[in-house]
Amino acid sequence: MPLLTLVVLLLGACHGGGPRSNQPVAYTAVVAADQPAASQAGARMLAQGGNAVDAAVAAAFTLSVVRPQSCGIGGGGFMVIHLPAEATRDGKAVQVAVNAREWCPAGVRRETFATSTDANASTVGGLAVAVPGSVAGLLEAQARFGRLQRKAVLQPAIDAAVRGFTVDAAYMAAAVETIARFRADPSLQARFPFLWRTLLREGHIRSGDRIRNPDQARTLRRIAEQGAAGFYSGPVAAALVDAVGAAGGVPSHNDLARYAASGVQVTAPLAVTAFGRHVLTMPPPSSGGVALGQVLAMLDLRDAECRVGVDDAAFAHELVECFKLAFADRAAYLADPAFVAVPVTALLGAEDLAARAALIDPTRTLPPAHYARSAAPAAQPADHGTSHVSAVDRWGGACAATETINLFFGSYVCPEGCGFLLNNQMDDFTTRPGRANAFGLRQSDANLPAPGKRPLSSMTPTIVLDYAGEVEAVAGASGGPRIITATTQALLNALVRGDDAEAAVARARLHHQWLPDTIGLEHQPGGEALETFLRARGHTVQAARGEAAVQLVVRAAKSGGQVTYTAASDPRKGGRPAGSTAPPR
Repeated sequence: MPLLTLVVLLLGACHGGGPRSNQPVAYTAVVAADQPAASQAGARMLAQGGNAVDAAVAAAFTLSVVRPQSCGIGGGGFMVIHLPAEATRDGKAVQVAVNAREWCPAGVRRETFATSTDANASTVGGLAVAVPGSVAGLLEAQARFGRLQRKAVLQPAIDAAVRGFTVDAAYMAAAVETIARFRADPSLQARFPFLWRTLLREGHIRSGDRIRNPDQARTLRRIAEQGAAGFYSGPVAAALVDAVGAAGGVPSHNDLARYAASGVQVTAPLAVTAFGRHVLTMPPPSSGGVALGQVLAMLDLRDAECRVGVDDAAFAHELVECFKLAFADRAAYLADPAFVAVPVTALLGAEDLAARAALIDPTRTLPPAHYARSAAPAAQPADHGTSHVSAVDRWGGACAATETINLFFGSYVCPEGCGFLLNNQMDDFTTRPGRANAFGLRQSDANLPAPGKRPLSSMTPTIVLDYAGEVEAVAGASGGPRIITATTQALLNALVRGDDAEAAVARARLHHQWLPDTIGLEHQPGGEALETFLRARGHTVQAARGEAAVQLVVRAAKSGGQVTYTAASDPRKGGRPAGSTAPPR
Protein backbone atom coordinates (compact mmCIF):
# COMPACT_ATOMS: atom_id res chain seq x y z
CA MET A 1 0.00 0.00 0.00
CA PRO A 2 1.52 3.39 -0.97
CA LEU A 3 2.58 5.90 1.62
CA LEU A 4 -0.18 8.40 0.99
CA THR A 5 -2.81 5.71 1.40
CA LEU A 6 -1.59 5.40 4.96
CA VAL A 7 -1.78 9.14 5.51
CA VAL A 8 -5.29 9.60 4.24
CA LEU A 9 -6.59 6.51 5.98
CA LEU A 10 -5.17 7.96 9.16
CA LEU A 11 -6.89 11.26 8.62
CA GLY A 12 -10.12 9.50 7.74
CA ALA A 13 -10.02 7.27 10.79
CA CYS A 14 -8.95 9.93 13.26
CA HIS A 15 -10.52 13.08 11.87
CA GLY A 16 -14.06 12.04 11.16
CA GLY A 17 -15.95 12.77 7.99
CA GLY A 18 -16.85 10.32 5.30
CA PRO A 19 -18.67 9.99 2.03
CA ARG A 20 -21.68 12.25 1.59
CA SER A 21 -24.99 11.09 0.24
CA ASN A 22 -25.06 13.79 -2.44
CA GLN A 23 -22.71 13.61 -5.38
CA PRO A 24 -20.17 16.41 -5.79
CA VAL A 25 -20.48 18.70 -8.80
CA ALA A 26 -18.37 17.58 -11.77
CA TYR A 27 -16.80 20.72 -13.26
CA THR A 28 -14.99 20.92 -16.56
CA ALA A 29 -13.41 24.23 -15.53
CA VAL A 30 -13.62 25.78 -12.07
CA VAL A 31 -12.38 28.38 -9.60
CA ALA A 32 -12.31 27.91 -5.82
CA ALA A 33 -11.92 31.06 -3.72
CA ASP A 34 -12.92 31.86 -0.15
CA GLN A 35 -15.66 34.30 -1.13
CA PRO A 36 -18.40 33.50 -3.69
CA ALA A 37 -18.05 36.74 -5.66
CA ALA A 38 -14.36 36.01 -6.25
CA SER A 39 -15.05 32.49 -7.51
CA GLN A 40 -17.76 33.92 -9.78
CA ALA A 41 -15.33 36.53 -11.12
CA GLY A 42 -12.92 33.79 -12.10
CA ALA A 43 -15.67 31.68 -13.64
CA ARG A 44 -16.72 34.71 -15.68
CA MET A 45 -13.24 34.76 -17.25
CA LEU A 46 -13.40 31.04 -18.02
CA ALA A 47 -16.74 31.59 -19.76
CA GLN A 48 -15.20 34.37 -21.86
CA GLY A 49 -12.47 32.05 -23.13
CA GLY A 50 -9.88 32.87 -20.52
CA ASN A 51 -7.48 30.36 -19.04
CA ALA A 52 -6.66 29.52 -15.41
CA VAL A 53 -4.38 32.55 -15.08
CA ASP A 54 -7.07 34.96 -16.27
CA ALA A 55 -9.49 33.34 -13.84
CA ALA A 56 -7.13 33.44 -10.85
CA VAL A 57 -6.13 37.07 -11.51
CA ALA A 58 -9.77 38.18 -11.81
CA ALA A 59 -10.59 36.35 -8.59
CA ALA A 60 -7.59 37.88 -6.80
CA PHE A 61 -8.48 41.44 -7.77
CA THR A 62 -12.07 40.79 -6.68
CA LEU A 63 -10.85 39.45 -3.34
CA SER A 64 -9.20 42.84 -2.79
CA VAL A 65 -12.72 44.26 -2.68
CA VAL A 66 -14.68 41.52 -0.91
CA ARG A 67 -12.01 40.22 1.50
CA PRO A 68 -10.31 43.46 2.65
CA GLN A 69 -9.50 41.83 5.98
CA SER A 70 -7.41 39.18 4.22
CA CYS A 71 -5.73 40.45 1.09
CA GLY A 72 -5.79 43.13 -1.55
CA ILE A 73 -3.91 45.39 -3.89
CA GLY A 74 -2.01 46.80 -0.91
CA GLY A 75 -0.33 43.42 -0.30
CA GLY A 76 1.64 40.77 -2.13
CA GLY A 77 1.56 37.13 -3.08
CA PHE A 78 2.77 34.09 -4.98
CA MET A 79 1.47 32.10 -7.94
CA VAL A 80 2.29 28.69 -9.36
CA ILE A 81 1.19 28.20 -12.97
CA HIS A 82 0.97 25.13 -15.20
CA LEU A 83 -0.47 25.63 -18.68
CA PRO A 84 -0.39 23.17 -21.58
CA ALA A 85 0.23 24.68 -25.00
CA GLU A 86 -3.47 24.65 -25.83
CA ALA A 87 -4.23 26.97 -22.92
CA THR A 88 -1.83 29.76 -23.87
CA ARG A 89 -2.08 32.68 -26.25
CA ASP A 90 1.10 31.77 -28.15
CA GLY A 91 0.77 27.99 -28.11
CA LYS A 92 3.75 27.47 -25.78
CA ALA A 93 3.41 25.45 -22.59
CA VAL A 94 4.14 27.26 -19.32
CA GLN A 95 5.33 26.04 -15.94
CA VAL A 96 6.43 28.90 -13.67
CA ALA A 97 6.33 30.41 -10.21
CA VAL A 98 5.56 34.12 -9.85
CA ASN A 99 7.03 35.90 -6.84
CA ALA A 100 5.23 39.15 -6.02
CA ARG A 101 6.13 39.15 -2.34
CA GLU A 102 6.48 42.64 -0.85
CA TRP A 103 9.83 44.39 -0.41
CA CYS A 104 11.33 46.02 2.65
CA PRO A 105 11.44 49.81 2.04
CA ALA A 106 14.85 51.38 1.53
CA GLY A 107 14.47 53.44 4.71
CA VAL A 108 14.21 50.40 7.02
CA ARG A 109 17.28 48.77 8.53
CA ARG A 110 17.84 45.52 10.42
CA GLU A 111 17.81 47.37 13.74
CA THR A 112 14.79 49.60 12.99
CA PHE A 113 12.23 47.59 14.96
CA ALA A 114 14.60 46.39 17.68
CA THR A 115 15.31 50.02 18.62
CA SER A 116 11.71 51.25 18.26
CA THR A 117 9.84 52.18 21.43
CA ASP A 118 6.54 51.17 19.79
CA ALA A 119 5.88 47.51 20.57
CA ASN A 120 3.34 47.39 17.69
CA ALA A 121 5.53 49.08 15.08
CA SER A 122 5.74 45.97 12.89
CA THR A 123 1.97 45.38 12.86
CA VAL A 124 0.16 48.75 13.06
CA GLY A 125 0.89 51.96 11.19
CA GLY A 126 3.24 53.11 8.48
CA LEU A 127 6.41 51.38 9.63
CA ALA A 128 4.62 48.01 9.28
CA VAL A 129 4.06 48.53 5.54
CA ALA A 130 6.24 46.75 3.01
CA VAL A 131 6.30 47.85 -0.64
CA PRO A 132 3.18 46.21 -2.18
CA GLY A 133 3.66 43.60 -4.92
CA SER A 134 0.21 42.25 -5.75
CA VAL A 135 -0.69 44.67 -8.53
CA ALA A 136 2.63 44.24 -10.35
CA GLY A 137 2.59 40.46 -9.93
CA LEU A 138 -1.00 39.87 -10.97
CA LEU A 139 -0.70 42.14 -13.99
CA GLU A 140 2.57 40.62 -15.16
CA ALA A 141 1.23 37.07 -14.83
CA GLN A 142 -1.93 37.97 -16.74
CA ALA A 143 -0.09 39.89 -19.47
CA ARG A 144 2.44 37.11 -20.06
CA PHE A 145 0.34 34.01 -19.57
CA GLY A 146 -3.34 34.98 -19.82
CA ARG A 147 -5.53 35.07 -22.93
CA LEU A 148 -7.86 38.00 -22.26
CA GLN A 149 -7.47 41.77 -22.21
CA ARG A 150 -6.50 43.45 -18.92
CA LYS A 151 -9.66 45.55 -18.77
CA ALA A 152 -11.85 42.47 -19.04
CA VAL A 153 -9.99 40.73 -16.22
CA LEU A 154 -10.33 43.71 -13.83
CA GLN A 155 -13.98 44.42 -14.64
CA PRO A 156 -15.47 41.94 -12.11
CA ALA A 157 -13.49 43.58 -9.29
CA ILE A 158 -14.64 47.03 -10.39
CA ASP A 159 -18.24 45.81 -10.49
CA ALA A 160 -17.90 44.31 -7.00
CA ALA A 161 -16.55 47.57 -5.60
CA VAL A 162 -19.44 49.55 -7.12
CA ARG A 163 -22.29 47.23 -6.12
CA GLY A 164 -20.72 46.21 -2.79
CA PHE A 165 -20.45 42.91 -0.97
CA THR A 166 -22.42 41.31 1.83
CA VAL A 167 -20.76 40.91 5.23
CA ASP A 168 -20.48 37.21 6.09
CA ALA A 169 -19.30 35.22 9.11
CA ALA A 170 -15.63 35.29 8.11
CA TYR A 171 -15.69 39.05 7.71
CA MET A 172 -17.52 39.45 11.02
CA ALA A 173 -14.93 37.37 12.87
CA ALA A 174 -12.17 39.71 11.70
CA ALA A 175 -14.30 42.78 12.33
CA VAL A 176 -15.21 41.81 15.91
CA GLU A 177 -11.56 41.24 16.79
CA THR A 178 -10.54 44.56 15.24
CA ILE A 179 -13.41 46.55 16.75
CA ALA A 180 -12.40 45.35 20.21
CA ARG A 181 -8.89 46.65 19.59
CA PHE A 182 -10.16 50.03 18.34
CA ARG A 183 -12.41 50.40 21.38
CA ALA A 184 -9.60 49.49 23.75
CA ASP A 185 -7.44 52.16 22.09
CA PRO A 186 -9.75 54.93 20.78
CA SER A 187 -6.79 56.76 19.21
CA LEU A 188 -6.87 54.14 16.46
CA GLN A 189 -10.30 55.40 15.37
CA ALA A 190 -8.90 58.81 14.46
CA ARG A 191 -5.65 57.47 13.03
CA PHE A 192 -7.32 55.01 10.63
CA PRO A 193 -10.66 56.56 9.60
CA PHE A 194 -11.28 54.52 6.43
CA LEU A 195 -11.09 51.23 8.30
CA TRP A 196 -13.10 52.49 11.27
CA ARG A 197 -15.84 54.31 9.37
CA THR A 198 -16.21 52.38 6.11
CA LEU A 199 -15.15 48.80 6.81
CA LEU A 200 -16.12 48.59 10.51
CA ARG A 201 -19.07 51.04 10.47
CA GLU A 202 -17.74 52.65 13.67
CA GLY A 203 -18.20 49.38 15.50
CA HIS A 204 -21.77 48.77 14.33
CA ILE A 205 -21.08 46.38 11.46
CA ARG A 206 -23.48 43.41 11.27
CA SER A 207 -23.74 40.22 9.23
CA GLY A 208 -25.79 40.92 6.13
CA ASP A 209 -24.67 44.56 5.85
CA ARG A 210 -23.61 45.69 2.39
CA ILE A 211 -20.29 47.49 2.01
CA ARG A 212 -19.64 49.52 -1.12
CA ASN A 213 -16.23 50.89 -2.00
CA PRO A 214 -16.38 53.51 -4.76
CA ASP A 215 -12.85 54.67 -3.89
CA GLN A 216 -11.37 51.28 -4.72
CA ALA A 217 -13.49 51.13 -7.88
CA ARG A 218 -11.73 54.32 -9.05
CA THR A 219 -8.33 52.85 -8.19
CA LEU A 220 -9.09 49.64 -10.06
CA ARG A 221 -10.31 51.59 -13.11
CA ARG A 222 -7.01 53.48 -13.11
CA ILE A 223 -5.11 50.16 -13.02
CA ALA A 224 -7.30 48.73 -15.79
CA GLU A 225 -6.55 51.74 -17.98
CA GLN A 226 -2.86 52.28 -17.19
CA GLY A 227 -1.59 48.93 -15.95
CA ALA A 228 1.01 48.91 -13.16
CA ALA A 229 1.72 52.63 -13.74
CA GLY A 230 -1.79 53.34 -12.44
CA PHE A 231 -0.70 52.06 -9.04
CA TYR A 232 3.06 52.60 -8.74
CA SER A 233 3.07 56.18 -10.07
CA GLY A 234 0.66 59.08 -10.34
CA PRO A 235 -2.10 59.91 -7.83
CA VAL A 236 -2.34 56.46 -6.22
CA ALA A 237 1.39 56.32 -5.56
CA ALA A 238 1.35 59.86 -4.17
CA ALA A 239 -1.52 59.03 -1.83
CA LEU A 240 0.25 55.85 -0.73
CA VAL A 241 3.52 57.60 0.09
CA ASP A 242 1.69 60.39 1.94
CA ALA A 243 -0.42 57.96 3.99
CA VAL A 244 2.48 55.74 5.02
CA GLY A 245 4.61 58.76 5.94
CA ALA A 246 1.81 60.30 7.99
CA ALA A 247 1.41 57.00 9.83
CA GLY A 248 5.07 56.89 10.85
CA GLY A 249 6.60 54.96 7.95
CA VAL A 250 9.53 55.71 5.68
CA PRO A 251 8.12 55.34 2.16
CA SER A 252 9.46 56.74 -1.08
CA HIS A 253 8.38 57.01 -4.67
CA ASN A 254 11.65 55.32 -5.57
CA ASP A 255 10.60 52.21 -3.62
CA LEU A 256 7.44 51.98 -5.71
CA ALA A 257 9.20 52.71 -9.00
CA ARG A 258 11.85 50.06 -8.33
CA TYR A 259 9.22 47.44 -7.53
CA ALA A 260 7.25 48.25 -10.68
CA ALA A 261 10.43 47.89 -12.74
CA SER A 262 11.99 44.77 -11.24
CA GLY A 263 10.08 43.56 -8.19
CA VAL A 264 8.25 40.64 -9.81
CA GLN A 265 10.30 37.49 -10.31
CA VAL A 266 9.19 34.72 -12.65
CA THR A 267 11.16 31.53 -12.03
CA ALA A 268 10.85 27.76 -12.19
CA PRO A 269 8.61 26.31 -9.47
CA LEU A 270 10.05 24.09 -6.78
CA ALA A 271 9.51 20.54 -8.08
CA VAL A 272 9.26 17.54 -5.77
CA THR A 273 8.56 13.96 -6.82
CA ALA A 274 6.57 11.98 -4.28
CA PHE A 275 3.99 9.22 -4.10
CA GLY A 276 4.03 8.70 -7.86
CA ARG A 277 3.31 12.32 -8.69
CA HIS A 278 5.06 15.59 -9.50
CA VAL A 279 4.42 18.36 -6.99
CA LEU A 280 4.96 21.93 -8.22
CA THR A 281 5.10 24.45 -5.39
CA MET A 282 6.66 27.74 -4.37
CA PRO A 283 10.40 28.17 -3.77
CA PRO A 284 11.80 30.62 -1.16
CA PRO A 285 11.06 33.21 0.11
CA SER A 286 8.08 30.94 0.60
CA SER A 287 8.90 28.32 3.21
CA GLY A 288 5.82 26.27 2.37
CA GLY A 289 7.16 24.42 -0.65
CA VAL A 290 10.35 23.27 1.08
CA ALA A 291 8.43 22.16 4.18
CA LEU A 292 5.83 20.33 2.10
CA GLY A 293 8.57 18.49 0.20
CA GLN A 294 10.44 17.58 3.38
CA VAL A 295 7.36 16.20 5.10
CA LEU A 296 6.29 14.03 2.17
CA ALA A 297 9.80 12.66 1.67
CA MET A 298 10.34 11.90 5.35
CA LEU A 299 7.02 10.10 5.57
CA ASP A 300 8.05 8.00 2.59
CA LEU A 301 11.40 7.14 4.16
CA ARG A 302 9.71 6.09 7.40
CA ASP A 303 8.01 3.27 5.48
CA ALA A 304 4.92 3.84 7.57
CA GLU A 305 2.52 1.97 5.30
CA CYS A 306 2.98 -1.18 7.39
CA ARG A 307 0.74 0.40 10.05
CA VAL A 308 -2.25 1.06 7.82
CA GLY A 309 -5.41 -0.17 9.47
CA VAL A 310 -3.43 -1.51 12.43
CA ASP A 311 -2.20 1.51 14.35
CA ASP A 312 -3.18 4.63 12.46
CA ALA A 313 -2.75 6.88 15.49
CA ALA A 314 0.94 6.00 15.53
CA PHE A 315 1.21 7.63 12.16
CA ALA A 316 -0.39 10.81 13.51
CA HIS A 317 2.56 10.97 15.90
CA GLU A 318 5.02 10.58 13.03
CA LEU A 319 3.22 13.19 10.93
CA VAL A 320 3.58 15.65 13.82
CA GLU A 321 7.27 14.76 14.18
CA CYS A 322 7.82 15.48 10.49
CA PHE A 323 6.12 18.85 10.86
CA LYS A 324 8.40 19.66 13.83
CA LEU A 325 11.53 18.80 11.86
CA ALA A 326 10.43 20.86 8.86
CA PHE A 327 9.49 23.91 10.95
CA ALA A 328 12.78 23.76 12.86
CA ASP A 329 14.59 23.98 9.53
CA ARG A 330 12.26 26.78 8.46
CA ALA A 331 13.33 28.79 11.50
CA ALA A 332 17.02 28.23 10.88
CA TYR A 333 17.57 28.42 7.15
CA LEU A 334 14.74 29.90 5.12
CA ALA A 335 14.74 33.52 4.02
CA ASP A 336 14.93 35.60 0.82
CA PRO A 337 17.48 33.80 -1.41
CA ALA A 338 18.44 37.11 -3.01
CA PHE A 339 20.05 38.07 0.32
CA VAL A 340 20.87 34.76 2.04
CA ALA A 341 22.15 31.43 0.74
CA VAL A 342 19.17 29.11 1.27
CA PRO A 343 20.19 25.42 1.07
CA VAL A 344 17.09 24.19 -0.73
CA THR A 345 18.88 21.40 -2.63
CA ALA A 346 20.54 20.14 0.55
CA LEU A 347 17.33 20.28 2.59
CA LEU A 348 15.54 18.18 -0.02
CA GLY A 349 18.50 15.88 -0.73
CA ALA A 350 18.15 12.16 -0.08
CA GLU A 351 21.01 11.97 2.42
CA ASP A 352 19.81 14.88 4.53
CA LEU A 353 16.19 13.71 4.50
CA ALA A 354 17.24 10.24 5.63
CA ALA A 355 19.22 11.71 8.52
CA ARG A 356 16.32 13.90 9.58
CA ALA A 357 13.78 11.08 9.32
CA ALA A 358 16.02 8.90 11.50
CA LEU A 359 15.56 11.41 14.35
CA ILE A 360 11.95 10.36 14.78
CA ASP A 361 11.27 8.12 17.75
CA PRO A 362 7.97 6.24 17.23
CA THR A 363 7.47 5.85 20.99
CA ARG A 364 7.77 9.47 22.13
CA THR A 365 8.24 13.09 21.23
CA LEU A 366 11.34 14.93 22.37
CA PRO A 367 12.29 18.48 23.49
CA PRO A 368 12.43 21.17 20.78
CA ALA A 369 16.24 21.22 20.74
CA HIS A 370 16.21 17.64 19.39
CA TYR A 371 14.71 18.86 16.11
CA ALA A 372 17.03 21.82 15.60
CA ARG A 373 20.40 21.43 13.94
CA SER A 374 23.54 22.84 15.49
CA ALA A 375 23.29 25.82 13.15
CA ALA A 376 19.76 26.63 14.29
CA PRO A 377 18.99 29.34 16.82
CA ALA A 378 18.68 28.21 20.43
CA ALA A 379 15.30 26.71 21.15
CA GLN A 380 13.05 29.45 22.54
CA PRO A 381 9.35 30.13 22.43
CA ALA A 382 9.22 30.98 18.95
CA ASP A 383 -0.46 34.84 7.18
CA HIS A 384 -4.08 35.28 9.22
CA GLY A 385 -5.07 37.92 6.64
CA THR A 386 -4.56 35.78 3.53
CA SER A 387 -6.69 34.36 0.68
CA HIS A 388 -6.02 31.63 -1.84
CA VAL A 389 -7.46 30.89 -5.29
CA SER A 390 -7.26 27.54 -7.09
CA ALA A 391 -8.27 27.51 -10.76
CA VAL A 392 -8.40 24.93 -13.55
CA ASP A 393 -9.41 25.72 -17.13
CA ARG A 394 -10.98 23.65 -19.93
CA TRP A 395 -7.58 22.87 -21.45
CA GLY A 396 -6.22 21.37 -18.23
CA GLY A 397 -4.27 24.47 -17.27
CA ALA A 398 -3.98 25.34 -13.59
CA CYS A 399 -3.09 28.31 -11.40
CA ALA A 400 -2.60 28.39 -7.63
CA ALA A 401 -2.50 31.97 -6.33
CA THR A 402 -2.11 33.07 -2.71
CA GLU A 403 -2.46 36.76 -1.82
CA THR A 404 -2.05 38.44 1.57
CA ILE A 405 -1.90 41.64 3.60
CA ASN A 406 -0.70 39.56 6.59
CA LEU A 407 -2.84 40.17 9.71
CA PHE A 408 -6.53 41.12 9.70
CA PHE A 409 -6.90 44.44 7.85
CA GLY A 410 -3.12 44.70 7.50
CA SER A 411 -1.47 47.83 8.89
CA TYR A 412 -4.85 49.67 9.02
CA VAL A 413 -3.33 52.36 6.75
CA CYS A 414 -5.38 53.45 3.73
CA PRO A 415 -4.09 55.89 1.08
CA GLU A 416 -6.50 58.81 1.03
CA GLY A 417 -9.34 58.32 -1.46
CA CYS A 418 -8.00 54.99 -2.80
CA GLY A 419 -10.19 52.50 -0.92
CA PHE A 420 -7.65 49.80 -0.06
CA LEU A 421 -5.62 48.86 2.99
CA LEU A 422 -1.88 48.45 3.05
CA ASN A 423 -0.17 45.34 4.36
CA ASN A 424 1.71 44.89 7.63
CA GLN A 425 4.09 42.41 6.06
CA MET A 426 7.13 43.79 7.91
CA ASP A 427 6.08 41.61 10.85
CA ASP A 428 7.05 38.55 8.77
CA PHE A 429 10.68 39.62 9.08
CA THR A 430 12.68 38.86 12.21
CA THR A 431 11.88 42.31 13.53
CA ARG A 432 13.12 41.69 17.07
CA PRO A 433 15.66 38.87 17.29
CA GLY A 434 14.78 36.26 19.90
CA ARG A 435 11.08 37.19 19.95
CA ALA A 436 8.21 35.51 18.13
CA ASN A 437 6.15 37.27 15.49
CA ALA A 438 2.35 37.56 15.51
CA PHE A 439 2.02 33.91 14.47
CA GLY A 440 4.24 32.65 17.29
CA LEU A 441 7.06 31.90 14.85
CA ARG A 442 10.69 32.42 15.80
CA GLN A 443 13.00 33.06 12.90
CA SER A 444 16.73 33.46 12.48
CA ASP A 445 18.83 36.51 11.68
CA ALA A 446 18.74 35.36 8.05
CA ASN A 447 15.25 36.86 7.96
CA LEU A 448 16.19 40.29 9.38
CA PRO A 449 14.87 43.23 7.33
CA ALA A 450 17.05 44.94 4.73
CA PRO A 451 16.22 47.36 1.89
CA GLY A 452 14.68 45.47 -1.04
CA LYS A 453 14.53 42.20 0.89
CA ARG A 454 11.39 40.04 1.01
CA PRO A 455 10.14 38.54 4.30
CA LEU A 456 9.80 34.81 4.76
CA SER A 457 6.31 33.43 4.08
CA SER A 458 4.28 30.32 4.81
CA MET A 459 2.19 30.60 1.63
CA THR A 460 2.12 27.28 -0.22
CA PRO A 461 0.40 27.50 -3.62
CA THR A 462 0.71 24.00 -5.08
CA ILE A 463 -0.16 22.11 -8.26
CA VAL A 464 0.07 18.31 -8.40
CA LEU A 465 0.58 16.53 -11.73
CA ASP A 466 0.39 12.85 -12.56
CA TYR A 467 3.28 11.17 -14.36
CA ALA A 468 1.71 12.07 -17.69
CA GLY A 469 2.06 15.72 -16.70
CA GLU A 470 -1.67 16.35 -16.31
CA VAL A 471 -3.25 18.22 -13.40
CA GLU A 472 -4.52 16.11 -10.52
CA ALA A 473 -4.93 18.78 -7.85
CA VAL A 474 -4.55 22.50 -7.19
CA ALA A 475 -4.32 23.68 -3.59
CA GLY A 476 -3.33 26.41 -1.19
CA ALA A 477 -4.58 28.02 1.97
CA SER A 478 -4.72 30.99 4.31
CA GLY A 479 -3.86 30.89 8.00
CA GLY A 480 -0.22 31.84 8.67
CA PRO A 481 1.99 28.81 9.40
CA ARG A 482 -1.09 26.58 9.40
CA ILE A 483 -1.11 27.06 5.63
CA ILE A 484 1.66 24.47 5.36
CA THR A 485 0.10 21.77 7.52
CA ALA A 486 -3.44 22.32 6.21
CA THR A 487 -2.41 22.22 2.54
CA THR A 488 -0.40 19.05 3.15
CA GLN A 489 -3.27 17.23 4.85
CA ALA A 490 -5.94 18.29 2.35
CA LEU A 491 -3.79 17.06 -0.54
CA LEU A 492 -3.14 13.76 1.20
CA ASN A 493 -6.85 13.24 1.79
CA ALA A 494 -7.73 13.91 -1.82
CA LEU A 495 -4.95 12.21 -3.73
CA VAL A 496 -4.64 8.99 -1.78
CA ARG A 497 -7.78 8.42 0.19
CA GLY A 498 -9.72 9.39 -2.90
CA ASP A 499 -11.83 12.08 -1.22
CA ASP A 500 -13.52 14.55 -3.49
CA ALA A 501 -12.39 18.10 -2.86
CA GLU A 502 -15.17 18.99 -0.45
CA ALA A 503 -14.63 15.96 1.78
CA ALA A 504 -10.85 16.40 1.70
CA VAL A 505 -11.07 20.01 2.85
CA ALA A 506 -13.78 19.47 5.46
CA ARG A 507 -11.89 16.86 7.51
CA ALA A 508 -10.49 18.08 10.81
CA ARG A 509 -6.73 18.70 10.99
CA LEU A 510 -3.80 18.84 13.34
CA HIS A 511 -0.99 21.41 13.41
CA HIS A 512 2.50 21.66 14.88
CA GLN A 513 5.10 24.33 14.02
CA TRP A 514 8.00 23.21 16.30
CA LEU A 515 7.63 26.22 18.59
CA PRO A 516 5.51 26.56 20.59
CA ASP A 517 5.82 22.84 21.34
CA THR A 518 2.09 22.13 21.11
CA ILE A 519 -0.23 20.21 18.80
CA GLY A 520 -3.35 22.07 17.76
CA LEU A 521 -6.04 19.44 17.15
CA GLU A 522 -9.39 20.29 15.62
CA HIS A 523 -12.40 18.63 17.21
CA GLN A 524 -13.74 15.50 15.55
CA PRO A 525 -16.08 12.71 16.66
CA GLY A 526 -14.06 10.06 18.44
CA GLY A 527 -11.03 12.30 18.63
CA GLU A 528 -10.52 11.61 22.33
CA ALA A 529 -8.70 8.36 21.55
CA LEU A 530 -6.25 10.14 19.25
CA GLU A 531 -5.65 12.86 21.83
CA THR A 532 -5.01 10.26 24.54
CA PHE A 533 -2.54 8.44 22.28
CA LEU A 534 -0.63 11.62 21.50
CA ARG A 535 -0.48 12.70 25.13
CA ALA A 536 0.87 9.26 26.05
CA ARG A 537 3.75 9.94 23.65
CA GLY A 538 4.59 13.16 25.46
CA HIS A 539 2.81 15.66 23.24
CA THR A 540 1.03 18.70 24.61
CA VAL A 541 -2.34 18.85 22.86
CA GLN A 542 -4.76 21.72 22.79
CA ALA A 543 -8.01 22.35 20.97
CA ALA A 544 -7.67 24.25 17.72
CA ARG A 545 -10.23 26.27 15.84
CA GLY A 546 -10.45 26.19 12.05
CA GLU A 547 -7.66 28.73 11.60
CA ALA A 548 -6.58 27.64 8.12
CA ALA A 549 -8.81 27.68 5.05
CA VAL A 550 -7.89 25.52 2.06
CA GLN A 551 -9.17 26.09 -1.47
CA LEU A 552 -8.89 22.86 -3.44
CA VAL A 553 -9.56 21.49 -6.92
CA VAL A 554 -9.19 17.74 -7.53
CA ARG A 555 -9.44 15.77 -10.76
CA ALA A 556 -12.46 13.50 -10.48
CA ALA A 557 -12.56 11.53 -13.70
CA LYS A 558 -11.03 11.22 -17.12
CA SER A 559 -12.97 9.41 -19.82
CA GLY A 560 -11.77 9.74 -23.37
CA GLY A 561 -11.02 13.41 -23.85
CA GLN A 562 -13.35 14.52 -21.07
CA VAL A 563 -11.83 15.53 -17.72
CA THR A 564 -13.90 16.66 -14.73
CA TYR A 565 -12.94 18.13 -11.37
CA THR A 566 -14.43 18.55 -7.93
CA ALA A 567 -13.78 21.79 -6.08
CA ALA A 568 -14.10 23.10 -2.55
CA SER A 569 -13.98 26.41 -0.76
CA ASP A 570 -13.13 25.66 2.86
CA PRO A 571 -16.22 25.79 5.11
CA ARG A 572 -14.01 27.29 7.84
CA LYS A 573 -14.03 30.60 5.99
CA GLY A 574 -16.99 30.45 3.65
CA GLY A 575 -16.84 30.89 -0.06
CA ARG A 576 -18.17 28.70 -2.81
CA PRO A 577 -16.55 27.43 -6.01
CA ALA A 578 -17.89 28.44 -9.41
CA GLY A 579 -17.31 27.07 -12.87
CA SER A 580 -18.65 25.22 -15.85
CA THR A 581 -20.16 21.76 -16.02
CA ALA A 582 -20.58 21.86 -19.78
CA PRO A 583 -18.22 19.84 -22.00
CA PRO A 584 -15.41 22.02 -23.38
CA ARG A 585 -16.10 23.44 -26.82
